[in-house]
Amino acid sequence: MHDDRTLVENRLKRVLDERVRPAVYPVSVPLTAGIWTAPGEPVPVAEGLAAPRTPVAAGDAWGAPWGTSWLTVSGTVPAEWAGRTVEALIDLGFDANMPGFQCEGLVYRPDGSPVKGLNPRNQWVRIADSARGGEEVLLHVEAASNPVILDYHPFLPTELGDRDTAGDTTQYRLARLDLAVFDETVWQLVADLEVLGELMAELPVEGARRWEVLRAVERALDALDLQDVGGTAAAARAELAGVLASPAEPSAHRISAVGHAHIDSAWLWPLRETVRKVARTTANMTALLEDEPDFVYTMSQAQQYAWIKEHRPEVYARVKKAVAEGRFVPAGGMWVESDTNMPSSEAMARQFVHGKRFFLDEFGVENEEAWLPDTFGFAGGLPQIIKEAGSKWLLTQKISWSQVNSFPHHTFWWEGVDGTRIYTHFPPIDTYNCSMQGKEIAHAVRNFKDKGRARHSIAPTGWGDGGGGTTREMIAKAARLRDLEGSARVRWEPPAAFFARAQAEYPDPPVWVGELYLELHRATLTSQARTKQGNRAAENLLREAELWCATAAVRTGLPYPYAELDRIWKTVLLHQFHDILPGSSIAWVHREAEATYGRIAGELTALIETAQRALAGSGDAEVVFNSAPHPRGGVPAGGARRADALSAPPAPCTVTARPGGGFVLADGLLRAEVDARGLLVSVVDLATGRETVAPGAAANLLQIHPDFPNMWDAWDVDRFYRNTVTDLDGTDGVGGADELAVTADSPAEVSVRATRSFGSSRAVQTVRLTAGTGRLDLDTEVDWHETEKFLKVAFPLDVHTDRYAAETQFGHLYRPTHANTSWEAAKFEACNHKFVHFEEPGWGVALVTASTYGHDVTRTVRAADGGTTTTVRASLLRAPRFPDPRTDQGAHRFRHALVPGAGIGDAVREGYLVNQPERRVPGGQGTAPLVTVADPAVVLSAVKLADDGSGDVVVRLYESGGGRVRTRLSAGFALAGARLCDLLERPREEAVTVEGDDVVLALRPFQLLTLRLARA
Repeated sequence: MHDDRTLVENRLKRVLDERVRPAVYPVSVPLTAGIWTAPGEPVPVAEGLAAPRTPVAAGDAWGAPWGTSWLTVSGTVPAEWAGRTVEALIDLGFDANMPGFQCEGLVYRPDGSPVKGLNPRNQWVRIADSARGGEEVLLHVEAASNPVILDYHPFLPTELGDRDTAGDTTQYRLARLDLAVFDETVWQLVADLEVLGELMAELPVEGARRWEVLRAVERALDALDLQDVGGTAAAARAELAGVLASPAEPSAHRISAVGHAHIDSAWLWPLRETVRKVARTTANMTALLEDEPDFVYTMSQAQQYAWIKEHRPEVYARVKKAVAEGRFVPAGGMWVESDTNMPSSEAMARQFVHGKRFFLDEFGVENEEAWLPDTFGFAGGLPQIIKEAGSKWLLTQKISWSQVNSFPHHTFWWEGVDGTRIYTHFPPIDTYNCSMQGKEIAHAVRNFKDKGRARHSIAPTGWGDGGGGTTREMIAKAARLRDLEGSARVRWEPPAAFFARAQAEYPDPPVWVGELYLELHRATLTSQARTKQGNRAAENLLREAELWCATAAVRTGLPYPYAELDRIWKTVLLHQFHDILPGSSIAWVHREAEATYGRIAGELTALIETAQRALAGSGDAEVVFNSAPHPRGGVPAGGARRADALSAPPAPCTVTARPGGGFVLADGLLRAEVDARGLLVSVVDLATGRETVAPGAAANLLQIHPDFPNMWDAWDVDRFYRNTVTDLDGTDGVGGADELAVTADSPAEVSVRATRSFGSSRAVQTVRLTAGTGRLDLDTEVDWHETEKFLKVAFPLDVHTDRYAAETQFGHLYRPTHANTSWEAAKFEACNHKFVHFEEPGWGVALVTASTYGHDVTRTVRAADGGTTTTVRASLLRAPRFPDPRTDQGAHRFRHALVPGAGIGDAVREGYLVNQPERRVPGGQGTAPLVTVADPAVVLSAVKLADDGSGDVVVRLYESGGGRVRTRLSAGFALAGARLCDLLERPREEAVTVEGDDVVLALRPFQLLTLRLARA
């Protein structure tokens, strides 16, 4: 037989496009429409419904960037349509290829109750299943003219990302406002032909199944009268029934489909627009659940449920009903789908505390899975946090985006830094926006790396990022793929059902140890420095506020600010969403975040000051408060003392001229030399005589690179950026010290300040030695006005080591300093929290940071002496132009510290001390710590009152050094009892030993514990 395959396939495509799909709506009449545009931000529904309308019709322009227009459409069902299915078709000017990234709408009835959302793949509104002739139609649409930021030519700079710069040019034209008959049979034929056509394209040409499908499609097309598609659609479907009924092979892969709309809580739209996106999507999904009995939908992010509850209570009522029925499934148990690299230990814990508690309180649902499909890599401390929150599974998809190395598993045990293992799956379908296309299903089957051992995977199904969710077309396709020869078997089920099935089938998958590093989006550790600094400051202030408010409540009876702290925590957690904290959102989002962090800082500072005043009492003496979990300057961890009761001051600092220019700073612990260029050329640990800076090198050296990645500007830094570097040291006249000045504020502190200019920018670097600290503090102030540049500060260290430690949640992990393999080479930019630490046996050095996360480490062998130079560079600033064309422009301040002679415990301690500065308050008395731990390796992560208002003191702690510890926690109050708890402060069955007011502890490396202490 002649090969006519291509002929039939091309015929199918044209007939579908030009005849069958248009015949889904065989007849239509125009609707009458009017429009009103709100003058500013979105208005309440009642106001939008009541506002006067101006006539408008298809073809008319509407919608300035970020505007809201209210449309009213009305019409009458023609008499001849009686008994037929009728829908309104409202096309706001959609581009079908951009669901979630452009204009959208929410449809309301005249009484103000929401009906469903409108988007490019969901333009219909059901009027009647069996219409009455003469029936009146009246609908209102709240239409959002969100501009397209990520266009067909992506990553072009645009001013549309901020309402203050976006202008008022209309963005859209109304395309269709019709009342139409919906032909169910033709619609079903479309689904039949699409599924079979897509299946054919994936089947082997030499296989019989492909040809059987081809011939059935050919017969169906022959049975179809193109001048009477509606009248012959049933006959065409009959020709396809046989091949659609042929069951899948027994060995076919199983796909658990779950309805999904990954809605970014902010990204190419502001937070306020996400509130409306969530309402539109959930209105659609709850309606779809009512129509489709097999369908199951899942949504994560408790914050998004809270938004619906507050802003669209009618939709929330529908959500609660569907949740109670087990059809609308809260997933993930986190407040938002946060970044997991940069949030602090306690913040990462609170993501689960607040997320899981919301789902428990609102729905009685206990989540056992963490749901993070789009997060940009996963820190090694996360498995323990997931387990301590009462969960046991993790889903992610983003790992498949890695540029260099293909992750070797789809289902695996992920082991964190403490040894905790979490059963993890990432979908071989390689998308969290599956639309049930045949190529997606076939890719999942081919791509699945666990063949022969497992046969189950999951497919989050629906339009996402900007929302939209699952469509009725996806459900129709899934129904045909439930048991279809040549395809994987597809069934709708909740994530928990998938995980239970997958784990039962494959209980012993491979183990992956350590972080799940994403070989992409590395620059998100640096972009939008103000957002990152605001987050770090808020985390530190929250730790302080809880500590001092709890101490004041126990010591003085001051009311504990439960509501205020709860609200502020949720605001901070929201801003850790994986496009806000990483710096990859539009300008509007980051300007708003900066203002929010400023407000939070004021509120938390007021709470701290109120508590400290209550604790300090009356008097004119100065009381020093130390919120760090380590003692300093005679003040115990978590306690306060009068300044006049502190220990004697340490040896004074000195500053002398350096031969050849510059200055020498010393204090008996360190001697640091700053040369005439304003650079550190020597830092000696006087206790050992050990030099920190590599011979012939200079530290605290600012370096600048060109930074124009191949794509994803705010997200990515590509390795080739290192090919060109400019040292800001005066070489070739670039970045030299315009001014070098010394300041001796007191015998307790001396500093050297260097001012340098480069490009359109200016930097001031201050090297400060404070007596008795054993560290060198380094302040960098930058007035940044560069474009597409990357600024780093380098520290070439005279240390030979093949690995270094970087702090992560509740511990640290080790990364190589070399690039032996492609996996190691791909980690050319990585994350740390408060320190990185380098060590040879017997001596080490730490670089501590108060506000940066990104860094890189390289090593070279010196020709002169054969020694090894290990260089760590902290990433300071970038200047990408997309999606925010003015990223990071303006003034910034960074603080680092170099700690020579540091062991890992010293790095942990100095990290906290630098990030939690002491406070001085007038008063008459100090206060003892609320709790203390005997072993300095055990760090108190949080001290607070229990969230349930019982008055119990909750203490979270962890082993920080990577070793085993037996120690005691002592309560600074009469102890009635102690219980081990999970992160949600729910008691566990394991008992703890209480001796008087002490709790006896035994911790394994990096173990996290939460204790609930009852007060007598």
